[in-house]
Amino acid sequence: QVQLVESGGGLVQAGGSLRLSCTASGSTARLSAMGWYRQAPGKQRELVANIASGSGGTNFADSVKGRFTISRDNAKNTIYLQMNTLKPEDTAVYYCNAVILGPEVRVYWGQGTQVTVSS
Repeated sequence: QVQLVESGGGLVQAGGSLRLSCTASGSTARLSAMGWYRQAPGKQRELVANIASGSGGTNFADSVKGRFTISRDNAKNTIYLQMNTLKPEDTAVYYCNAVILGPEVRVYWGQGTQVTVSS
């Protein structure tokens, strides 16, 4: 089992910044890609950004490119999402996600952290 603990959400004005953190613990020996998803009220959960474990390769949703960065500290099994120039449409619950490789691939989710951007 893997546990994901997120932190860093909150309320911020448009144009402001927030940094989210997510730390994985438990059976992390085969921890692979990690990422952030978000879900706004009435909408489907969507990928925000993810980062590979080895190469550190990243992917971003078009809506956040140039504003958000994702980074990873493999020694701490932690990823960070730096969110700059936040917009009201970034308001959502942000979920951390981790992929564990093995005989079968398993995906774990954090409990979510609320990000609210006021206009």
